[in-house]
Amino acid sequence: MLIDHFHNLNKVRSPYSDELKSILNLLDSREAFDEISTWDGYKPTPLVSLKDIALQTGVKKIYYKDESSRFGLGSFKALGGTYGVLKFIQDELKKDIGSNVTLEDIHKGKFKEKISRFTVTTATDGNHGRSVAYGAKLFGCKCQIYIHAEVSLGRQDAIEQLDANVIRVNGNYDESLKLCKKESELNNWHIISDTSYPGYTKYPRDIMAGYNVMSEEIASQLEKIEMPTHIFLQGGVGSFPGAICAYFWEKFPNSNIKFIVVESEHAPCLIQSAQNNQMTSVNIKKETMMAGLSCGEPSLLGWEILSIGTDDFVAISDQLIPSTMRMLANNNPPIEAGESSVAGLAALMEIMKTQDIAKKLKLDSESIVLLFGTEGATDPEIYDSIIKAS
Repeated sequence: MLIDHFHNLNKVRSPYSDELKSILNLLDSREAFDEISTWDGYKPTPLVSLKDIALQTGVKKIYYKDESSRFGLGSFKALGGTYGVLKFIQDELKKDIGSNVTLEDIHKGKFKEKISRFTVTTATDGNHGRSVAYGAKLFGCKCQIYIHAEVSLGRQDAIEQLDANVIRVNGNYDESLKLCKKESELNNWHIISDTSYPGYTKYPRDIMAGYNVMSEEIASQLEKIEMPTHIFLQGGVGSFPGAICAYFWEKFPNSNIKFIVVESEHAPCLIQSAQNNQMTSVNIKKETMMAGLSCGEPSLLGWEILSIGTDDFVAISDQLIPSTMRMLANNNPPIEAGESSVAGLAALMEIMKTQDIAKKLKLDSESIVLLFGTEGATDPEIYDSIIKAS
């Protein structure tokens, strides 16, 4: 079986409650967009219509938000981690100076010396750490990044090129996160993580708002296309799908969009949380090739949104990934899609081959599907080896 499915019986879609708005709301997302859209190198990423693939798959339309060019970092993570670093710097300066510190002041270099004393840190599978390192370099603070044993040398090198100090940890992502927490406390470093947990929610919330730059762009792009009936979202810890779900749920309350969260069968913490009706961690025994989805512990804030807002959770086999990447590479026009980027498309195509699941998800020839191409070739060597394989 290449796909596992769980329908969320606890889903109550309307309205987007005040409690959920306290986690993330449209004003938070707009504030992030208004800031990030002023950065050098910003431009909206394309929303590509996959006409031939939609016809082949058996749905009406597929739209693919292609993040492979975002700020030259090749991933949507550039939006969240970098913004989280900036918001942290602003908060720390306010504590130190005791007066209002604007983001404009930071951009102008007014507090350059003070900022240079800060050290930000995080654990990462690659893309988030690269984003935090980019933010540290952009705004002038130090950076310490923790990676686990299976993170590729190419992704490590990409982080180090941004002047971050990288520590490789024996074990999986969750082990690297534990060491990151421990050493940050000893050294007075500041964690900028997209994983939230009791007592740590401020910067994950900012990071989720940063991710919704994509949603703000799509909301404008939707003026020229039809509203999606289904949105497929990569799982990970849940911060990314939680952010996107929250935005579309609040922005389009009457649209009845179905949200489907996609995970690797090797790291199914969200589908197991849904099955158990409570946050559930899993022990990752084998690393998935979808490095960005290799997460065993759900994010608190993301799960609070997803537990109510998600219609369906699916877990897919790595076997589906290489052929899906090659399909997009051979698309017209070609699309550079990394391993994690194709999870939604791979799940969609497999679901459409499994009619009992497709029927439960109400996927058919009238469906309009929105996918997020979350990364490009963030490790070019791995990407090329997959694309060129027969």
